[in-house]
Amino acid sequence: MNDLSAEAPSTVRSSPDEGEVIEVLRPEEQTLPVVFASPHSGTRYPESFINASRLDAAMLRKSEDSFIDEIFAAAPRFGAPLIKALFPRAYVDPNREPFELDPAMFAEALPSYVNVHSPRVSAGLGTIARVVANGAEIYRDKLTFAEAAERIDALYRPYHQALQGLLDDTRRRFGWCLLIDCHSMPSVGGPMDADSGKTRVDFVLGDCFGASCAPVITNHVDRVLARGGHTVTRNVPYSGGYTTVHYGRPRAGAHVLQIEINRALYMNETTYERLPGIAPLSAHVEGLMETLAELCAQVGA
Repeated sequence: MNDLSAEAPSTVRSSPDEGEVIEVLRPEEQTLPVVFASPHSGTRYPESFINASRLDAAMLRKSEDSFIDEIFAAAPRFGAPLIKALFPRAYVDPNREPFELDPAMFAEALPSYVNVHSPRVSAGLGTIARVVANGAEIYRDKLTFAEAAERIDALYRPYHQALQGLLDDTRRRFGWCLLIDCHSMPSVGGPMDADSGKTRVDFVLGDCFGASCAPVITNHVDRVLARGGHTVTRNVPYSGGYTTVHYGRPRAGAHVLQIEINRALYMNETTYERLPGIAPLSAHVEGLMETLAELCAQVGA
């Protein structure tokens, strides 16, 4: 197992056991009805995966939300848990349905319950991705469905079981919950994106065009980030993924907001090194967290 983040300069990090596939950072006492999630910042690349790929280690990292778990690591200090996947998105993507798979990747026919027609599958970015974020093909040879099912059982399901548990616990404690799904985006739209070649704003907030989160929450986050001098847009080019759609039920007291952060604010997108901007960015995120108690009192009233 290779932790490719070790190539970048180090910061203070927790050290989960080698066999763990997720990590949950918890506050001493949860005081906010909020859960933070970082599904795409994992850096533990199985040796077998690297050997099976036609790409080198640096190219495999193109799909990573590098350092997003660090940027949101202060969540427990503000009374909210943070769950993060330790496995990489290029290996298994937890922000997909359990079985969104491209049949062209496999040596045999796929079971009838597999979703082979979603837009994400068409783009090569299913639960088991065919390509990395810049469109480069990952695998030399075709996979077996058994390989995909094993990854989903070993990695995807534990992530969502843990996430569901955190949300259920939060709703029992507070009567409602807010999940903030934390992501990063390339600074320029890629070849498979609708905004290909265009420079992106600092933050994109995704609430499925108002379907996954109460407007008061999205408005608050937008206002706080903009007050910090950042450019913010909503739902374009990212309105939310599987997590936002699956868990967002505002009328039932379950809100989900996806946050995408422009990588150029805090990292070198070629070398995967942290830039000095990561410190002020993390401070701005902490500033947002500090405002959530007032927001949650308003929403829960």
